[in-house]
Amino acid sequence: MSTPVVDRNDPVTGHIISTTIGGKNGEPKQTISYMAERVVGTGSFGIVFQAKCLETGETVAIKKVLQDRRYKNRELQLMRVLDHPNVISLKHCFFSTTTKNELFLNLVMEYVPESMYRVLKHYSSANQRMPLIYVKLYTYQIFRGLAYLHSVVGVCHRDLKPQNLLVDPLTHQAKICDFGSAKVLVS
Repeated sequence: MSTPVVDRNDPVTGHIISTTIGGKNGEPKQTISYMAERVVGTGSFGIVFQAKCLETGETVAIKKVLQDRRYKNRELQLMRVLDHPNVISLKHCFFSTTTKNELFLNLVMEYVPESMYRVLKHYSSANQRMPLIYVKLYTYQIFRGLAYLHSVVGVCHRDLKPQNLLVDPLTHQAKICDFGSAKVLVS
């Protein structure tokens, strides 16, 4: 799968990022535009922001990471094969450049509104315990996702922490995210 390059698109709140998808095996090329809405996470890896697809209205998360031109991105290679309800899913990806000619990989993923860290912080600041039913529900789902990663795909996440566990507060579905440190286990 070849990945399109978007020239000089720095995602800042309010900016529009346009890219193309498709064009393989006879399928038509399609332009997709995203409106960057807000930053939802930052770190040494780069930045994650919430964006809305202008064509469909769908909300997505876009993780923008600096790409070393000499290497393939391990996170991208891994995310392309992951398919489980408790693991964040990759919708598509594209590259972008800056005025300094830096190359960035943009991973477009499903958007999940909360992290386990923020949920736990909410209960802690309210001086409450998380209800046991939620503890059990989230624990089960995270272990289910880990079992898939370890047994089916043969991947070790290597950075599992509350910030890398996402939760939808409406459906209570939990998902593992951030495969930047993950590694395929060799048997």
